[in-house]
Amino acid sequence: MALRKVSRLPVHTGPAGWNAILPPAAPLPQLRGETVCDIAIVGAGFAGLSAARHLLLADAKLSVVVLDAGRIAESSAGRNSGFMIDLPHDLTSSDYAGSGAARDRTLTRLNRQAIDFAEDVSREYGLPAGHFQRWGKINAAASDVGEQGNRTYAEHLAALGEPHEIYDAQTMHEVTGTRYYSSGLYTPGTALIQPAGYIRGFAAGLVARGVQVFESSPVTGYESAGAGWRLVTPQGGVRATRVILANNGHLESFGFRRGQLMHIMLNACMTEEIPGDLLRGLGGQGTWGLTPSDPMGSTVRRISTAQGGNRIVIRQGGYYRPGMQTSAGDLARVTARMRQKFDARFPTLRGVRFEHGWSGHLCLTKNGVSVMRELEPGLFSACVQNGLGTTRGTLTGIAAATLALGRTSDVTRFFLEEGEPSRLPPHPFDTIGANAYLRWKEWQARTE
Repeated sequence: MALRKVSRLPVHTGPAGWNAILPPAAPLPQLRGETVCDIAIVGAGFAGLSAARHLLLADAKLSVVVLDAGRIAESSAGRNSGFMIDLPHDLTSSDYAGSGAARDRTLTRLNRQAIDFAEDVSREYGLPAGHFQRWGKINAAASDVGEQGNRTYAEHLAALGEPHEIYDAQTMHEVTGTRYYSSGLYTPGTALIQPAGYIRGFAAGLVARGVQVFESSPVTGYESAGAGWRLVTPQGGVRATRVILANNGHLESFGFRRGQLMHIMLNACMTEEIPGDLLRGLGGQGTWGLTPSDPMGSTVRRISTAQGGNRIVIRQGGYYRPGMQTSAGDLARVTARMRQKFDARFPTLRGVRFEHGWSGHLCLTKNGVSVMRELEPGLFSACVQNGLGTTRGTLTGIAAATLALGRTSDVTRFFLEEGEPSRLPPHPFDTIGANAYLRWKEWQARTE
């Protein structure tokens, strides 16, 4: 078969703040020359590294190569907010409830397997204390609409038999130090991670166990080669019996599911180290995580020294970009809005500057399905995480590795039972419609 060229490589705007606040990491090698392995994995994020570990656990004799287009933890893995969420978290709904109790129970059980998997990684690979914490999360509300969203979600959780607790305004103040929020819905199952630290430690642990991880080695082309596949990079190539694509929305760049994937850019800002006197004046707990009661609201996290300094991270401002890229103007515009939202929540911290601002890429499908399956003989996909890159990425990576081994499991069955992604309107109607819808939803959730 002729060489198929990859149409687009990842482009990132702004530094990955979670990575920037950690000590510099020694670079891993670039792929130079030709190498051969049993299984090659494209992408060193949550999906790709989870796939590699699952393969090692299944058969320690397998030779595994992981290729990443950039530096480890500089891509989407270092740009998310670090919530590993166990419960239904449908970003296309008004209150995160999923598409039915039976599916939600199954997904919750699988999500908890993914979180347990991450905890095992943290312990076995010696990640620093604080890079994985079972803290839970709070759906924070600041308006009547937000409180109603929490009430309906709480009813859904009650029907599922899931523990939860409603926090009043005073409890929210005691946790966060701010009086901005009128109430919150606390659920205990979420793990808060330092996403860049987790990925860096994960990659280092795999290397120590014999996995070859190459960074700054983008795959620019691929072809079927006899009984396997050949991946081409700028300075070398890999021949593998089987290949796992763990590159989320860039599945489309490899020629698969074009016209079916929605590419949403989200943006985040991270403060400088907050001075001690301002921290004491703020009060509240040293570590916490808030997701908005409305999915289009603002996500906020406070971290401490164990994660890279006493800082606050705020994420908001989504827009549709089929090119999977944010401009500097896009980021500046959204950063100005995040500054307003930060100051409204933390008026005593108005003088604290944002040290880092960045954009990240979410890949969703209109009907909320992932693409985890065998695309062609020996070529597998662990892609399309629907905005849940930590938990869903871990699950799709495990599932794709299981399929690559010729096996099945509860995880593979869950994803294989999902339908194909719905088709999107043709361009430019997809962009016009999606951005109009996002602006409207963002206006509705402006207080949240």
